[in-house]
Amino acid sequence: MYSMSNLGKLKILDANAPAAMQAFWAFDKAAMADGAIPAKYKELMALAVAFTTQCPYCIEIHSGKARQAGATDPEIAEVVTIAAALRAGAAITHGTHAFPGA
Repeated sequence: MYSMSNLGKLKILDANAPAAMQAFWAFDKAAMADGAIPAKYKELMALAVAFTTQCPYCIEIHSGKARQAGATDPEIAEVVTIAAALRAGAAITHGTHAFPGA
């Protein structure tokens, strides 16, 4: 189901919703470009989001781009633990909704 070859089908979206897809690609490019935050850190943030959303496409794409931008194995390992901590933290804080009001 999650084959990187599926991304070849993005051209179907491009052809059938050209204005929206052009806007998406332009936004994506602008969001990930060097700016106040360097591209390397943006790719590490994207990788953390990919871990929390568990998107295999994003994990593969952004881990490669992070490495191309100079990210190291220790940096990526820390991103994994940050994503895990936030995901677990959300379970803890959302768990408070299971109890009656104080």
